[in-house]
Amino acid sequence: MRRPAPLPSAPESPAEKGAASEARSRPRSRSDERIGSRGGSDGPRAEASVEDADAGAAPGEWESTSTRDVWRAARARRKALRSEIRRFTQRSRRRRIIWLSSIGAVVLLIGGSVAAAYSPLFAVEKITVVGAASLDPAAIEAALGDQVGTPLALVDTSEVKAALLAFPLIETYALEARPPHDLTVRIVERTPVGVIRSSAGYTLVDAAGVALSTTSDQPAGQPLIDVDGGVESPAFQSAGLVVRALPADVRAALTGVRATTANDVTLTLDSGLTVVWGSAEESALKALTLSATMVKSPDAASIDVTSPDVAVVG
Repeated sequence: MRRPAPLPSAPESPAEKGAASEARSRPRSRSDERIGSRGGSDGPRAEASVEDADAGAAPGEWESTSTRDVWRAARARRKALRSEIRRFTQRSRRRRIIWLSSIGAVVLLIGGSVAAAYSPLFAVEKITVVGAASLDPAAIEAALGDQVGTPLALVDTSEVKAALLAFPLIETYALEARPPHDLTVRIVERTPVGVIRSSAGYTLVDAAGVALSTTSDQPAGQPLIDVDGGVESPAFQSAGLVVRALPADVRAALTGVRATTANDVTLTLDSGLTVVWGSAEESALKALTLSATMVKSPDAASIDVTSPDVAVVG
């Protein structure tokens, strides 16, 4: 707020009036303003002179000061902007380096693992056969000897299959690679259900009719299977399922299996007991009924379990 003008003073002489007008028309310097504000002249005139300077007595000096302040502010703003850009780019560069390093490490790890797996560092040095009961594990290992020295990842499964075909007792097999140098072969042997007599001798077969071996004499512990139609007939398939469903004690005493159709399977035990089984349906329940009836009637000559709910003893 502009201060009120000072009170009029006493009349001045013409010389004083000229000096006063000359002083007002001449621009005052900042030193004059400081002197006036410190009390070089009377109070009202000093205050009026400072106010005149603020109101525009020295516009060039204030304009120069304002331009310099704007330039300094712009330079400080540019400097802050460059610092922020540099900080952001450093953070992005650091993040990019971390990502590239991680991806490179993963690629190097995968590539190194694949290269090592296909190198002699993981070559087969030992073959182990698991699950062989009737077969000789050493014979199987010798048949697979060509795989020794082959990297585990390059083991030829077709060659392994061709080598194992020489062993009819092998029903299924699985290969397990155990780094760095072990190859394990897990086999499941076929379960013989009996022998079929022919002009060539006695052929040991499993429930699928696969010939396991042929000998001139009947193998001990294997029943003689007499069916119509051969191993491809429904009668043989039914008889094979029945033999596999028998309890261990009954299977050990079994001496003969006879069937003309799939529904009239008959068993003969070494004690002379004849078991009329019927079809292969509900064989598990029929096996339980047979075991219980044999305990209750040890002198029975025949037992009919065609209907497993009611056994007929003869």
